[in-house]
Amino acid sequence: MKYLVLIQARCGSSRLPNKVLTKIAGKTDLQWVLERVRRSKKIDEVMVITSIEKNNLPLIKLCTELDTRVFVGSEDDVLDRYYQAARLLNPEYVIRITADCPLFDWNYLDLAIEQLKPETDYLAEMTESFPDGLDIEIMKFSVLQEAWQKAKMASEREHVTLYIRNHADEYQIQNFECPIHGIGNKRWTLDESADLELIETIYEHFRGRGKEDFVTADILQFLQENPQLENINSMIGRNEGLQKSLNEDYIVK
Repeated sequence: MKYLVLIQARCGSSRLPNKVLTKIAGKTDLQWVLERVRRSKKIDEVMVITSIEKNNLPLIKLCTELDTRVFVGSEDDVLDRYYQAARLLNPEYVIRITADCPLFDWNYLDLAIEQLKPETDYLAEMTESFPDGLDIEIMKFSVLQEAWQKAKMASEREHVTLYIRNHADEYQIQNFECPIHGIGNKRWTLDESADLELIETIYEHFRGRGKEDFVTADILQFLQENPQLENINSMIGRNEGLQKSLNEDYIVK
């Protein structure tokens, strides 16, 4: 297997509880993410990875209903969860996508794979040129394994690729730049109730027109025609969860 997508999901979000099971225009957030990822023409397999907490049982049940592989691992050591899931299938590359991205654009996933250089250890949007919510990270499985072995900080165990980013001089890192310039400040992720309001509005617009395969350019056109919508969640900062982890960081024994 060459390209394995692992979608990180759980029901224990503090800011928007059960967000991955939240209904958006008739389907759960997780179902939308799965459908959009599976539109990719380049990937080999998709697996949802969650934690052993019992509140994730409805998520596991949903994956079963959607005929989707699901792996259950550590709650706090997400790096271990990724590694243990990936080693079962032993892919050449692991693609990290999070379940709070219901506006995910599969075309960019395919573009990232096309642009991936043979020598690249880790590809990501290092310059944050994509809207928050279109996140894609691709890493060699061997690099994921090395991070799993060496990462000692709690932040590096929780945020899967942070060890790689913190040791950028040791790896071949490739920046993935958004082909549409000037949209990196947009927030299309699902983390708070204001995010849900914006995303629901977008989905209801396109589903009302019978178009579930809308992409980034379609969303941009809709928002240009309705610029007031972006005020709904514009007050929320990017990467607040990461900053919290860094503020509370410690060495894992």
